[in-house]
Amino acid sequence: MKKIYGIGNPLIDVIVNVTEQELDSLSLHKGTMQLTDKARHKELLAFIENKPATYSCGGSCPNTIIALAGLGAPATLAGKVGDDKYGHIYKDSLRELGINDELALSPEPTGSSVILLTPDRERTMNTYLGANREYSAADIIEESAAEADIFHFTGYMWDTVSQQESVRRAIETVRGHGGKISFDIADPFAVARYREIFFNLISEDCDIVFANKDEARILFDNYDAYECCKSMGKLCPTAIVKNGKKGSYISHGGRIYTIPVSGPVSPTDTTGAGDVYAAGYLFGLANDAGVEAAGRIASYLAGEIIQQVGAQFSGERFKDLRKEVAKLL
Repeated sequence: MKKIYGIGNPLIDVIVNVTEQELDSLSLHKGTMQLTDKARHKELLAFIENKPATYSCGGSCPNTIIALAGLGAPATLAGKVGDDKYGHIYKDSLRELGINDELALSPEPTGSSVILLTPDRERTMNTYLGANREYSAADIIEESAAEADIFHFTGYMWDTVSQQESVRRAIETVRGHGGKISFDIADPFAVARYREIFFNLISEDCDIVFANKDEARILFDNYDAYECCKSMGKLCPTAIVKNGKKGSYISHGGRIYTIPVSGPVSPTDTTGAGDVYAAGYLFGLANDAGVEAAGRIASYLAGEIIQQVGAQFSGERFKDLRKEVAKLL
């Protein structure tokens, strides 16, 4: 099976239920991700202090890598955590999951994300990067990157110069050894901030690109997900646009595949759905599955993750998922 190498932002996720009114009172735009500074992070932690919360190891790229490992793919995660309680919990969790841990340690605190769930199950993420901001090209273990068949990263890595440089170094290394590059745009606000840069990344460096309908709309100034997929397919070999309850589109080899949605119409929690979709597609690719089969695996896993709270499956749940996914290969 092909090896997958990911660089991302390891975060401790704190998931809390809130009302629409509470979200408004915090001046937050539903369904997006905001980067917060220490003061804002402290304010949000105070706001949720007396609310029931669920804690888990998260981060967009880490969620994808964790899901890949749970399915049985050889996976490596690089990034940076604090030399603190949360950082060591994160590293211990990766070892337990069988993931090759290449997380560097920093004196800065481990990053965390306060995820606010409204009654419609939309998630609004408030991310304090902490140690993640310091990840740099010097932290990459070149030998590991060189062995990767697929390098996966997300648009969240573009929020600091040092992280950008690390991604570019990894792309150069993986490409130089014949590997493929997978990019998940990951957030509409990231597209707004780095639209031209992302255009260049997609057209010059990427083999596989994931976007949801909102990210694609901003990128191509078009509300039609199918047309956006068509446009992105002209820039890179494999372009994927997720269209929510309507399924997803995959452009590859001059053809556009329509992948039906899998799972309930009314989700429990949409946190991590896009990350797990990417894991499903990359798992199919790692097993030499065709485009349509990989898309169906992606849709199936995304449909399963939205039926639970949190962005990751349990070890027990993965046992069943591996059997179901094997039928789709």
